Parts: sequence; C-alpha cells; structure tokens
Amino acid sequence: MATEEVFTTIQNDEVTPDEGRKEEDDDDEKGSQGTPESPVVDVDIDVGVGVGVDVDEPETKEHPQAAKMDQILDACRRRDIEELQSLAESPGGFVTDGLRQQAWPILLGVPVRFPSDNGDDEPSNTTDDDAIRIAVSEADDGSWKDLPPHSEEGQVKLDVDRAFVYYPDYQSDEERARQKDELSSLILSVLRRNPYLSYFQGYHDICQVLLLVLPPPLRSPTMARLSTLRIRDFMLPNLKAAISQLRLIPDILQAADPKLWHHLSQTEPFFALSGTLTMYAHDVQSLGEITRLFDVLLAREPVFSVYMFARIVLDRRAELFDTPADEPEMLHSILSKLPQPLDLEGLVARTCALVARHPPEALRSWGRGISPNSVLKTARSTRACAGQSVDVGAYYFAQQVLELQRAERLEKVRKMVWRYRRPAAAVGFAVAFGVLAYWMRKSSLPVGSLGYMTAVVSRWWHEI
Repeated sequence: MATEEVFTTIQNDEVTPDEGRKEEDDDDEKGSQGTPESPVVDVDIDVGVGVGVDVDEPETKEHPQAAKMDQILDACRRRDIEELQSLAESPGGFVTDGLRQQAWPILLGVPVRFPSDNGDDEPSNTTDDDAIRIAVSEADDGSWKDLPPHSEEGQVKLDVDRAFVYYPDYQSDEERARQKDELSSLILSVLRRNPYLSYFQGYHDICQVLLLVLPPPLRSPTMARLSTLRIRDFMLPNLKAAISQLRLIPDILQAADPKLWHHLSQTEPFFALSGTLTMYAHDVQSLGEITRLFDVLLAREPVFSVYMFARIVLDRRAELFDTPADEPEMLHSILSKLPQPLDLEGLVARTCALVARHPPEALRSWGRGISPNSVLKTARSTRACAGQSVDVGAYYFAQQVLELQRAERLEKVRKMVWRYRRPAAAVGFAVAFGVLAYWMRKSSLPVGSLGYMTAVVSRWWHEI
C-alpha cells in the first residue's frame, strides 16, 4: 500500500532514532524510536490541552506549572526516559493530556518524532500547530479489518457495551456510541494483529484511558506495545502469571510491616487482582486521577503497580487491625475496594519509597515465583523495554506458554500419582513380599526373624 493511502500527510524525510536524545554509551539503549527507512506521518496535537482536559485551560506560559511543562517537552525531545520518570513521579505528573500524547508513546517505545527534534527554535510552550510523527510501519491503516476475527471478540463486544460509565460526561448518546465504536476498533486492531494474545475482562478499561488521551493514529501502536511488553502476563491463556505477581504482595508486607503481614496471613492476595490487572483503570472513577496514575505506571517498571497495591494495604493498617485476622472474607472485602478519597500524590511518593527500601530482588517469591520471561523481569528497565519490539514480546509470550504447559503436565502427573497411590503401592507391596518370601526360603533365618520383617512391611503398608 502506498504511504499516501495511510494518512493524509506523509513526510518523506528520514527518521533519526536518537536525534535530540541524551548521549548514551550503550548501543542497545538506542534505536527504539524508529529506523532511517521508516517514513513518518503527522499527527496534530496541542501540548496545552487534550481529550481529558478542559479546552478553556490557559495557555502554557500562563499555566501554574509552565516551567515543569517546558521540562517535560525538553525531556520528550531528548528521549530522556530517566528524566520523564522523575517528572512522572513528581506532583502533577505530566500535567496535561497534550503532554501525555508525547510522553506516553516515548515511554512505551513507539517510533515517534516531534518538530522540536529537528532543532526548531520556536518556544516549546506554544505548539498549537506542532505535530508528532509516527513510523508508517507502526501506524493503524485499518488493514486489521481484513484479518481473521479473534476468538474472544464476543466478550469484547459485551465489555465495550459497558464502557464509559464514570467518564467522560457525554453531551449526547450519539457521542457515547461513537466512542464505543472507536474503543471496539482499538481493541480489535490489537487482538487481530496479535492473535496469540488472550483478551481479559478489564482490558477495555485500560484501552479506554488511552483512547481518551491519545490521538487516533497513536492509539493502536501504543496499545500494542503496552499489551505485548508491559501487561503481557495478563494476556496469557490463564491467569497463573498474574497470580504469581500477586504473591509478591505478602512478601512486601512482611518486609515492610511484619505485624500487619501476620494479621493478613490467612487472607489470599486476590483482593489486588482487579487493581493490578487493569492498571487501576477499573477502580479509579475520575479521568483526571487515572491519567495522572498512568503517568507513573507507564514511566516506572511493571512491578511498580504491585508495590502500589501493597502500599495501599500498608496505608490502611489501622482499619485492617479493626477486623479480626480469622475473618479473611471480611478483610478481602475491605482490601478489594480502593480507599476514597485516594491520596494520589502521597500514594505515588510513598510507593516510590517502598520500592527503594524493599526492591523486588530482595523478595522471597521473586527468584523462583516469577518467571524470567515475565514482564516483571523483561521490563525491569523502562528504557530497555522501550527498545524492545512487539516481536520480542511475542517471543517472551511463547516462552511463557511453554512454561505454563510444562507446569500443567507436571500437575497432571502429580494428581495421577496421588489418585493411584494405593493401587501402585499394592503392586509394589506384592512384588516386595514375593521377593522377601523367596529370599527367606533360600536363607536359614529363624522363624522369629521372618515374623519381624513381615511386621515391618505390614506397618509400611498401613502408613501409605
């Protein structure tokens, strides 16, 4: 297909992967933003506003966080992942949806480029006509519609019908219906292009946030990279990898607050499944809060989400001690709901401190409980993950599936051995007793010795 058919405006100049990026010594940290052969397309954005921001918001220079907004733009221009992480952790995160339209794709390694990358001397805070450009190879040209349907499209339709409950406040049913169509297209474009991925309920909540923030051409490539490289564990054939992530929460609690850990020792950590599975998009009911939360969740490594839920549990210490430890159902009910109101900025700061004090490598379940192919380990570095391709994510996915299949076979063998333990033991007993009897006939042992050995074998049989 000619590139002119993909989008209305095509730029023929080359994409320089590291142009404007802070100098790096390691070659493997470069090249995540496209290749010189990748033509790019223009996408109009405004850094001062966005889908989730009031259009009457003041111009950037008048904004109370104007200095920080300039820092964010500069970090985006230089592809400075570490600086973007620091800015995401600071109060307010990336401030506006217009800035998120630049920062989020960069953090996820989408091959984008901005006019400021070319050394544009125009002030970075007056970018009404600025555009970001994405490699055509990553862009959504609509060709997914010709691909075979994904096996779970029926569930997708059911979930999309239930979308947009809390936000935004639509002016008409037609507007809501249009956005539901866009949400369905976003989800199906990712699933059909990556048919090995398994859809999970709550995936639409994550897609909904990206749809409300990003311009249409950036949605599908950004969601594809998020799916294959950051939340891949949740898109496997079953939720065993997701549950393995939850097993880290008791370890974090034990390290940070042994008394609280003991109090909750009878309560399984499944209370955190909804939050971690959906990047909290299913539970946070404010668009402003969830986009702010996405700033730090996309900037930090995937395990940060697990630590955040552990931090929420630690912050509810007094409330949890009011409920007896021998009432795990009640404790589960309390913990499965996020506290309201949610002190978002304080939560982010305290979670950062928790990770620093008790890093995942120090947790008991990290070594053997978390697969080396899990996103918790393959995306341990945000910069390294941004340099990975969707194909790399597919490779890790295949390795995880093999691990799950091996574990399933071992579990079947274990159950079979347990089910037939007495028949197998009976055969073994008959053979052993026959050998013993033959040996006794050939030997000259006294009768008392035979009785003693028979008693030993009999006792062993009854203990099986």
